[in-house]
Amino acid sequence: MRLCIPTLDTKGLDSAMCDHFGSAPYFTLYDTESKQISTAINGHSKHTHGSCMPVDMLKTHQADTVLCKGMGARAINMLTAAGIKPFLVDAATVSEAIEKFNAKNVRILNVRNACQNHDCHS
Repeated sequence: MRLCIPTLDTKGLDSAMCDHFGSAPYFTLYDTESKQISTAINGHSKHTHGSCMPVDMLKTHQADTVLCKGMGARAINMLTAAGIKPFLVDAATVSEAIEKFNAKNVRILNVRNACQNHDCHS
């Protein structure tokens, strides 16, 4: 499984999670089998609310799961349609998010628990 975590920096497991999926400057990718970590630049981090489209980039990096603090309904629908499962996790760092995912201490994201604006959980 390949996890994608929106992050503020490129410090691997110590990277700080970004509060909102689409606004993250980076995506930290973690392969649960090989334990390999890589980072991708989010070319859509500067966007108008609702117009972020990193799905193709995440598919290129073979991400099949997103762990984040929040995202809008449009992003949830786009990821789900692409076969990428979005989960809500309350974590400060990539390593903490992975620990919570492994402990099943995450919630599936859907349109009912989607963010309504960029300031909804900061």
